[in-house]
Amino acid sequence: MKITGVSTPSIQITPQAGGAAAATPVAVSASASASASASAAPLESAVLQPAQSALRALPDFDAGRVAELRDALSKGELPFDAGRLAGLIQRFHGGQG
Repeated sequence: MKITGVSTPSIQITPQAGGAAAATPVAVSASASASASASAAPLESAVLQPAQSALRALPDFDAGRVAELRDALSKGELPFDAGRLAGLIQRFHGGQG
């Protein structure tokens, strides 16, 4: 995932009939975001510009590290508990887990 200076719209999950959920974009007021960006512009340019430049120079992900983790997982050197992962996913998405 690459972090950019562009903001993305918020997504709101709403329950539908039959237990399904639908994602709907939440509108953001153009005037509110314009005034917020105008007041943050001097601070952003002075303080955050070096950090933003450094982030832009980074790759989207560290392919070498991903390969190391994948190898360790396949060799059994990295513990993996599928039941715990399932419980965390279920709890994150609103289950009773």
